Amino acid sequence: MNIIAFSKALYSTWIYYSPERLLFDSGEGVSTMLSNKIYAVKNVFLTHGHVDHIAGLWSIINTRNNAMGDREKPLTVYYPAGNRGIELYADFLRRANSELRFKLEFIPVKSGERILIRGQSSTIRYIKPFNVVHTYSETAYGYHLIEVRKRLKEEYRNLPKEEITRLVKSIGSDEITETYEKKVLTISGDTVLLKKEDIVDTEILFHECTFLKKEDRKFNNHASLDEVIELVKEANVQTLILYHISSRYVRSLERTLRKVNIPGTRILFVHPEKIFEY
Repeated sequence: MNIIAFSKALYSTWIYYSPERLLFDSGEGVSTMLSNKIYAVKNVFLTHGHVDHIAGLWSIINTRNNAMGDREKPLTVYYPAGNRGIELYADFLRRANSELRFKLEFIPVKSGERILIRGQSSTIRYIKPFNVVHTYSETAYGYHLIEVRKRLKEEYRNLPKEEITRLVKSIGSDEITETYEKKVLTISGDTVLLKKEDIVDTEILFHECTFLKKEDRKFNNHASLDEVIELVKEANVQTLILYHISSRYVRSLERTLRKVNIPGTRILFVHPEKIFEY
């Protein structure tokens, strides 16, 4: 199990990616549902400043400061630069928790910036924020978790294994390999439909899907099921996870999604009344 999530549109949304101890958004109840796992969180990435995505931060800070778990681990919260709602909330949290036992930082980031997550071993991973469109009154981001990998250069890929081994011994692996960047995880945040270039070739895509029926949408600030499915077709997404689904669809949700199919893509969803584990 690498991912634990909860998402109920309007109420609470958060996604915990355990391999890198990352929490994307921190909706109400996140500390209660994650329980002791909340001490493992190292970095929080906020997509935007709406209450259902940030309200749980106060509980995270309070729990880590006062409970019997490890109270000395630092916590860093990254957020879209210039997001006034988050900045005001961060200022309140600092004042309300003036005697912290651990280091707490709020760091504004810009679209396209690279935030190194792992880089001290052979594996390099970083977070890359990208702009999404949610409301016109504030900046909102999605996030990529990107891993730097190696592969054979194109001219060597069809050679027999024995020949590749000989080349490595004679000229070295650096001469026959190249580095490339792989999107391991993409989080949409609240948004209208993402762009194709933002999702192509990602291994796991969390795309918001507030509306199962496009006609139920009154304002153009969330995505619908038909739009997301059409977007993901031929985008080489290994796993699509639909989230931020409105609770109005609880009764019909499983029946509706059983009918959805994208060849080559596994489709899962975060039920708005259940913890999701993957």
